[in-house]
Amino acid sequence: MSEEKMIDSRLARELVIPLYGDKTLLTGEARLAHADGMANIVRGIRNDEELISAAYLFAVHDCLPNPEEWLKKHFGAGVYELVNELHRLIELNGKTRLTPLVQTSDKPADKLLIQAQDALLRKMVLAMCKDLRVVILRLASRLQTLRWFAMKKDDPEGAKAFGEDTLALYSPLANRLGIWQVKWELEDLSLRFTKPDIYNEIARQLDESREARIAFMRDAVDRIRQMLKEKGINAEVSGRPKHIYSIYKKMERKHLRFDQLYDVRALRVIVDTVEQCYEVLSIVQENFPGVSSEYDDYIAHPKPNGYRSLHTVILDSRNRPIEIQIRTHAMHEYNELGVAAHWRYKESGNSDNRGDKQESAEDQKVAWLRQLLAWSSDVKPEGPKGLEDEHVYVLTPQGRVIEMVAGATPIDFAYHLHSELGHRCRGAKVNGNMVPLNYKLKTGETVEIVAAKTGGPSRDWLNPELGFVVTTRARNKVRQWFHQQAVQEMIAAGRDRVEKDLARLGKSAVKLEDLANRLGYNSVDDLFIGASKDEFGLKSMEKVLKPQEEEKKASDSVFTSKSKAEQAKSQVLVVGVDSLLTQLARCCHPAPPDKIVGFVTRGRGVTIHRADCPNIRHLDEKGQERLIEVSWGNAEGAVYPVEVLVIAQNLPGLLKDMSEIFLKEKVSIVGMNSQVVRGDMHWRFNVEITSTQALSRTLTAISDLPGVYNARRV
Repeated sequence: MSEEKMIDSRLARELVIPLYGDKTLLTGEARLAHADGMANIVRGIRNDEELISAAYLFAVHDCLPNPEEWLKKHFGAGVYELVNELHRLIELNGKTRLTPLVQTSDKPADKLLIQAQDALLRKMVLAMCKDLRVVILRLASRLQTLRWFAMKKDDPEGAKAFGEDTLALYSPLANRLGIWQVKWELEDLSLRFTKPDIYNEIARQLDESREARIAFMRDAVDRIRQMLKEKGINAEVSGRPKHIYSIYKKMERKHLRFDQLYDVRALRVIVDTVEQCYEVLSIVQENFPGVSSEYDDYIAHPKPNGYRSLHTVILDSRNRPIEIQIRTHAMHEYNELGVAAHWRYKESGNSDNRGDKQESAEDQKVAWLRQLLAWSSDVKPEGPKGLEDEHVYVLTPQGRVIEMVAGATPIDFAYHLHSELGHRCRGAKVNGNMVPLNYKLKTGETVEIVAAKTGGPSRDWLNPELGFVVTTRARNKVRQWFHQQAVQEMIAAGRDRVEKDLARLGKSAVKLEDLANRLGYNSVDDLFIGASKDEFGLKSMEKVLKPQEEEKKASDSVFTSKSKAEQAKSQVLVVGVDSLLTQLARCCHPAPPDKIVGFVTRGRGVTIHRADCPNIRHLDEKGQERLIEVSWGNAEGAVYPVEVLVIAQNLPGLLKDMSEIFLKEKVSIVGMNSQVVRGDMHWRFNVEITSTQALSRTLTAISDLPGVYNARRV
C-alpha cells in the first residue's frame, strides 16, 4: 500500500493540538479553530487525506524548530510539500497585501496600477505552486478567516483590508477553479466588510433568506427537470440564487436598480443538440409567462468571444423573475473552459489572450486543477507537463510584484525598475542575503539592489558567457551607457583640439555656435565630435573665420565682375553679354568640360546648369524661353565644387584608402558625411576639382578598391 493512502488526517489533528495550544493568529483567531475550519472547507471541496492533513498542519512552521524533518517523518514528502508551499504563500501575502498598495484611490492611473499588481500576483501564486493543490488550501484558509470575522459581533479590526485583498486575489482564483460555493461566500463576506451599507441594503431587498432562495431554486429545478423528462428530453438542470456580491456588481456595471434585475434567480439547462435547445425554450415558454424584452439568442448570433447560449426570463406564480440559460454540452464546455470562459470575459474585459504563451501556461494549470476537483478523491490526474514558466515573479522591498523573464538576474531587475539604478548596481540581496549579480531570480523572492552613488556598468555585463544580463532591455541600456561615454570622450577630445586650433589662429573669442554652423554642424557638440574624427582641420577653421569680404572673394559658386573679374570672365562666358553675375547651380554642380546652359533668374543673375540637368530638361515652355547660351573660359587654377557618392561595404581602412586616392589626384575634400543603408556604407564627398577628367580618374581608382560597389558623381 502506498504512503499516500496511509496518511490519516485524524493523526494530523491530534499532533497539532499540543503544538497550537491556546496560540492565536494575527487576526485574533485561535490556530486550532482556524485549522478545524480549513479542514472542513477542504473536505467539502475534495475528500483528499493529504489536503485535509495539510490544512490541520498549516501553522507548524511557526511552532517547530525543524518542521521539515518533523513533517516528513510523520506524513511523508507529499504533505510536507503542501504545508511548505502553503507557508510560502502565507508569507507572500504578508509581503504584498494588507499594505498601502491595496488601498483604493480615485485616480484612474492608481486604479490601473493596483489592477495590474493584482493580475501579476494571481500569476505569481500559480507560478509558486509546485503542487497546485496548495491553492485550495489557501482559499480555505482565507474563507475561514472571513467566517471568523463574520462571527464577531463588533466591527472586527482589519476585516475591510482582508475583504479588499480577497476580492483582488482569492475570489478570482476560486472563480477560475470553478469552486463556485467558495467564490460566492468569499465575495459576499468581502462585500459585507468593504461596503457594509450596500451589502445590508441588497440583503434587505432580497425579501427572503438565502436558505429560502436556495429552496425555491431547488423546487424550480425539480419542476423543469420533470417537465422535460415527460417530453422525452434528457437534460441537466441546475440552478442557484444570485449571491449578493454579483447583484451589486451587475447593478453597478449596468446602472440598474434592484427591481430592474431579472437574473437574481437563474437556471441552466444543458442538452445534447442545438435542436433540443430550441425545443426546451418552447416548452419553458409554454408553461411559464415570459419577459419578451429579456430574450437573447446567442446560438444564432454568438458573442464576439464565441459564447453561445439561449437566454430567456420567465415568471413564477408570484411573478418572481427567473433567468434560464439553455445550451448544449459542447457549448457549455467551450463557454466554461474555452476562450469564452466566464472567468475570462468577466476578468479581462473580453480580451483575447490566445497569443500569450504565459497566459496559456497559466490556463493549463487552471484546467488541471479543475480536472482534479472533478475526479474522485482517490484518483489524482497526472500533473500538467511542459509548463516551465517563461516568467518569474519577484518582489521589491516595498512588496510590489515585478514580472521578469525566466533566468533574469538582479541586474535585469535593477534596470527594470530604473535605468540609473541599473547603472549604479553594485550588489543585490535576495530575501535578505547577498547574492552574486548573475544569480538567477526565482518566483516569490524579495530583491533589494545595493547601488553606488555614482558610476556605471561593467563591460563584463555584456559578456553572455558570464550571465550577468539576460533581458534585451537591460542589455540595450548597458550598451547605450557605453555609447554615451564614448560620445562624451569624443566631445572632450574634440573640444580640446578646437580650443587649441583657435588659440593658434588667435581667434579664442569666436562663438562656437557660429563656427559649428559655418562648418555645417547642427550643434557645438557635433562640431567637437567632428574635430575628434578629423572631419576638418586648422585650414578649414581658418578659411571660415576669414573676414566676410575675403570669404566673398573666395566663393566658388558666385562670380562677379568686381572680384577676380578677369578669372570670372574666363570661367563662364555668357554669349553677347559681358560682366554679368553668374552662379553655378547646386543641383548638378557643373564643371569643365561639361556641356552647360544658362538660366536667367529673377534678381540673381544667370545660374549655370549642366545641359543634361533634370531641372533643365523638365522646364515648361516659359522656362525654356529663359535659357541662354554659355560656355567655359580658359582660366588656370579655377576649381569647381562637385558631389561624389561612394557605396561600399563597411570595411576597416576603406575611408583611409579613398582619402589617399583623392590626395594623389589632387582633388580637395571640403566636406563629407556617411550613413548606413541596409548594411552598406553610403559616403557623400563634397570635393573641388579643376576638370572632370581628374574626377573621372579618381572615381575609377576608387571603384577598383576592394569592397566598393559604386563610385559616381551625383
